[in-house]
Parts: sequence; C-alpha cells; structure tokens
Amino acid sequence: MAIVLFIVVCLVLMLGYPVALTLAGVALLFAGVSSLFGVFGVFDTSLLGVLPNRLYGVINNPILMAVPLFVFMGVVLEKSKVAEQLLTSMAELFGQFRGGLIFSVFFVGMLLAASTGIVGATVVTMGLMSLPSLLKRGYDPAFSAGAICATGTLGQIIPPSIALVLLGDVLSNAYQQAQLQMGIFSPKSVSVGDLFAGALLPGLLLLVLYCLYTLLLIRFKPEQFPEPGEPRRVDLAFILQTLGALVPPLLLIFMVLGSILFGVATPTEAASVGAFGALLIALIKRQMSVSILKQVMINTTKITSMVFLILIGASIFSLVFRGLGGDELIHQIFSNMPGGVIGATILVMLVIFLLGFILDFIEITFVVVPLVAPILLSMGLDPIWLGIMIAVNLQTSFLTPPFGFALFYLRGVTKDLVTSGQIYRGVIPFVVIQLLLMLILSVWPGLVTWLPSVIYG
Repeated sequence: MAIVLFIVVCLVLMLGYPVALTLAGVALLFAGVSSLFGVFGVFDTSLLGVLPNRLYGVINNPILMAVPLFVFMGVVLEKSKVAEQLLTSMAELFGQFRGGLIFSVFFVGMLLAASTGIVGATVVTMGLMSLPSLLKRGYDPAFSAGAICATGTLGQIIPPSIALVLLGDVLSNAYQQAQLQMGIFSPKSVSVGDLFAGALLPGLLLLVLYCLYTLLLIRFKPEQFPEPGEPRRVDLAFILQTLGALVPPLLLIFMVLGSILFGVATPTEAASVGAFGALLIALIKRQMSVSILKQVMINTTKITSMVFLILIGASIFSLVFRGLGGDELIHQIFSNMPGGVIGATILVMLVIFLLGFILDFIEITFVVVPLVAPILLSMGLDPIWLGIMIAVNLQTSFLTPPFGFALFYLRGVTKDLVTSGQIYRGVIPFVVIQLLLMLILSVWPGLVTWLPSVIYG
C-alpha cells in the first residue's frame, strides 16, 4: 500500500496538480480508505493525532527561519542589478582573451548562485543578461546556452544554498534517527554549517572542471569562440569600477558564509546579516525604491509560503507512508539489495535523479530524503557526504534533457534566441562533467569531509 501511495502521488503530480495539496490530499485519502475498508491492511488513525505537533514543529523550526531571509537576500541582489554590473566589469576585464566572456559568465554565475541560492533566479538572470551578448559576439549558441544553464545550477551546491539549508535540517533528524536505531543514545548531530563546509571544495572543483572543459574547446574547436576584442586600457577609473562591482557581493558572501563556518553565527543569524547586507548594497548603489522593495517582499513571501506549504504536505505524506508500513518495506528492500550499502546508495541516487525530472528539490528534500536517509546512514554512510551527493545529483537532474528545470527556465526567457535542440546539445557535456564529479566524490569522499573535520574537529 505504501508503494502504491508513492506511485499515485507521482502520477497526480505529473497531471499538474499543486505539489503540497497533492502530497497531503492523496496521503489522507489513502489513510481514510485503508482505515475504513482495510485495503491491504488497516491504517491506525490515532497516528493522525500527532499531526498538530509535527506541523507546529515545522513552523517553529529555527533553522528553517533562514529560508525567507536567504530568499530575501537573493531577490534583493537580483532586483538591484548587482550581477549585471559585475558581468559588465568582468567582460571588459577578460574580453581581451579568447573565450573571456564565457569565463566571466562562470565567475559571475558562481557569485550570483552563492548569493541567491535559487536555480531559477540564477538561470533567468544570467540568460537575460549574458546570452544576447554571447550570441552578438559570435559564440556558439549551443555551448553558450549550456554554459549558462550549468552555471545557474551551481546554486544547488555552492553555499549559502537554500537547498543545503533544507537538506541540513532533514539530514540532522535522519542522522539522529539512524543512530537511535543502531543503539546510540547520545547521538551526534550534523548541521547546516557542516554541509556548507563540505560543499565548498566540490563546488569550486565543479567550477574548475567547467573552465578546463572550456579551455579544451578553445584549444581544439576555436571556431566556436570569436577572436578576442581590443584590450581594455587599465586605468584608475576601470580599477575602481571593477572593485565597486566585485567587492560588495564578495564581502556579503564572506560575511554570511564566514560567520557560519567559523561559528560566529547560526545559519539563521547569518541569513539575517545577508538580508540586511543585500539591502544596504542596493541602497548604496541607488537601486532600491519603494516599488522595488514591494516586489522583493511579495516574491519573498510567495517563495517562502510555497516552501512551508510543501513541507506541511510532506509531513502529512511521510506520516501516512510510515503508518502504512513504508519504513519497514524500504528497510527490507535496502537490506536485501545486492552490493550492500553500495548497491543501496546507487539505487537511491538513481531514484532521486529520475524524480528530479518531475519534482523540485524542495519536494525531494522533504519527501524522499526522510524516507531513505535514515536507512543509508544506519548502514554507515557519512551524513555530510550523503547530503553533498544528493545536492550534486539533483543539480545534474535539473540539467539533464529533456526534463531538466534549468532548461525550461532558459528556454522560457530566451525562446527567440536559441532552440530547444541547441540548449539540449549544449548542456550534455556539462551533465557528463557533473557525473564525473559524483564519481570523483565517490572515490575520494575526503573532498567532502576534510574541510568540516578541520573547521569543526
């Protein structure tokens, strides 16, 4: 019955119904049918009595308070044209090199991804700003579209990422649950800061792999890149312009990320610093008005409401799923999986990858991860490594044709400039690069776990 519940939820979602209402509605329907008619076993309706406490715990969770603050910070930076000014300065700086504008897109996209933490916002912003300039200067359309999509998905893994904030909360509960199952009654914890520290090296390594791939293309397929333009005269005005565009976002990211990594502030406190800092940058650049602030607050409220409504629906779904015996069933499947923990991990990663075609990272984090993470962690996996692998896996799924969300975002804002076929062709090499990163992290997990052990001991 639990497996049927999961399949029906996926089918209803594919029909286009709202995620949060589908999760809660289908779960309650199955609970009612099972308890009234005894279909495939009887659901104990007394389990629903704990729902108020679970939902209160969701709303009252101090870690999740970081979500609206990080969203506010990202939307302010998007509306205040910080990324646009930065891209202009970087393009002038690297314009004297072949492929210089692409490297500018990588660098600015990384900063924008770290600032906003929202894949859709980064892809849309970079698509509107950089794709027309790339095509106008003669860059290959397919490669340009692929580079923008790949850079936009960096928001999944480069901290401070909203995906990592949500994963940190879910994995913390899953890790404690796994340790209690193993008879450890003084369980260790995993924090959002651990995931932020663990994601730094993989995120930077992914960016380096993007740049190496671009350098190889420049070497072997130079026709895809235009001749470099006239070198910009580096004078005091240009230096001040570049520093004025570069320093504020870098300083903001350092304040937010540094305060978390060095234990000065919790993620929620650091997010409030980021929100205030983004507002201050917009005011200094004279890019903030009452109308812009109103748009920022409306967008922040919509995104935050969506996150919490999905979390409430996912809580109801997971409660009913467990009441129908889903936990025991998943545990049996993983225990009997050929290859032990390796086979179980590969299966989970494959399922998450496929679900990434139809579900956003929020739904997968709240619905799928709580079901599978306790079992994988009880089999001995490191929680930080598992969290980063899930984040990279989802990032790859969002980039994979023909259903990747990042492709839809770019196609929606640049439909007159590139075709769907060009976008699909352009992203495939970057998908391969991300799969390569997952393989590297599997062979050398220390790339994820080393920095958290150094910082937190």
